[in-house]
Amino acid sequence: MKKVLKIFAVIAAIAFVGIQFVRPNKINPPINEAETIESTTQIPENIKKTFLQSCDDCHTNRSNYPWYSNIAPLSWGIVDHIEEGRKELNFSIWKTYDAKKQKRKLNEICEEVKSGSMPHNQYLWLHWDAKLSEDDKKAICDWTEVEHGEIINTEK
Repeated sequence: MKKVLKIFAVIAAIAFVGIQFVRPNKINPPINEAETIESTTQIPENIKKTFLQSCDDCHTNRSNYPWYSNIAPLSWGIVDHIEEGRKELNFSIWKTYDAKKQKRKLNEICEEVKSGSMPHNQYLWLHWDAKLSEDDKKAICDWTEVEHGEIINTEK
């Protein structure tokens, strides 16, 4: 039995080392400042701080990749979450969204934070400071409501 465990441990160690060579793309796309949410909306400082702390890593092109994002298979999951987050909502390309989509995304932001779906639970495991308080959630929803009314709908 000991021999089998040793063989298994050696194979597992070799496999773990081997998968470290499968590296995901962790490059942040370039940012055109004229397309960012900050360029088109008035974001109060408290909301900016909350977004920076709780949202930007997955919903902008300014993702910070911590040391553990270099360890497979964690690296694969982290990059996948970031790609999915950017696909769903990317503050770095906010101005490229039409008015209808911006309004829908503002509604979704409020819904997601109110329900506790965002920030993602897996993100919160290692980023405890990203957890939103009830006051944070209310401030974000209040802001999205105001901003929703500011967007001129160009759709007919």
